[in-house]
Amino acid sequence: MSVRWLDFDSLVNARDVGGIPTVDGGYIRPRRLIRSDNLQALTPADIQQLRELGVTDVIDLRSAFEVHSEGPGPLEDEAGFAIHRHSFLIERSADGTVLTATPGLTATQGLTVPGERRAAELPGDALPWAEERPHSVRIADAFASSYLSFLADRPESVLGALRDVAYADGAALVHCAAGKDRTGTTVALALMIAGADAEAVIEDYAASTERMELIVARLIARDTYADMVGRPVDSHNTRPESMRAFLDYAEEQFGGVEPMLDRIGWTPADTAQMRRKLLA
Repeated sequence: MSVRWLDFDSLVNARDVGGIPTVDGGYIRPRRLIRSDNLQALTPADIQQLRELGVTDVIDLRSAFEVHSEGPGPLEDEAGFAIHRHSFLIERSADGTVLTATPGLTATQGLTVPGERRAAELPGDALPWAEERPHSVRIADAFASSYLSFLADRPESVLGALRDVAYADGAALVHCAAGKDRTGTTVALALMIAGADAEAVIEDYAASTERMELIVARLIARDTYADMVGRPVDSHNTRPESMRAFLDYAEEQFGGVEPMLDRIGWTPADTAQMRRKLLA
């Protein structure tokens, strides 16, 4: 499979997942689902390129802390872009209260729908690579544990992000900070719902490693992500075995990605819409 890298002035991990094969011999249509690292430094030329790609909906998976710390992005005042924000991380309010903590996902309990949510999320200490971050779901692969924990801890955010992809008016662009973990999880789920070949999904996920030095260099230049300094670059790599472990868990424990998502509120109508969006 050939990775469809996209060249931007400011983005280093942007690609169109169009062309990924499906299990029935088809393929994901180009200019339907695009993934990238964060959009904070978009240039006017970059914004024009997004318009030319048909992007209408931007799904921002950064935490409330990241959004607050980074400030308004270049697309905030641009007409024609709907920005949807969904934090995949448990965050704390100013008084230290944990927001949106929900029961975890285990092999025996399965996924659980969260209880009543707090109305507002205040900036906290949420960063995706925090070593002290507990995993609600623990399996042998630490990255896969994180991805499964997104579903256990913030199911409403995972569902919201997937629905924003499926129901986007034009092309949907999914991003977080590096565009590899939260973005990689969301894109993998969307592709699997659409019937993509699992090995091709794993290959797309792993492709971010090709750009890791550029990704890390871009992030550590910003105060928000300065604590990444000193960590080996390869500690951030998107290893194929991590996504394989994630998908294997879904298959072994639930019978696949769709049944796993069904447990938190995904519907057949959502699946049909995702397939129309990515395949038609």
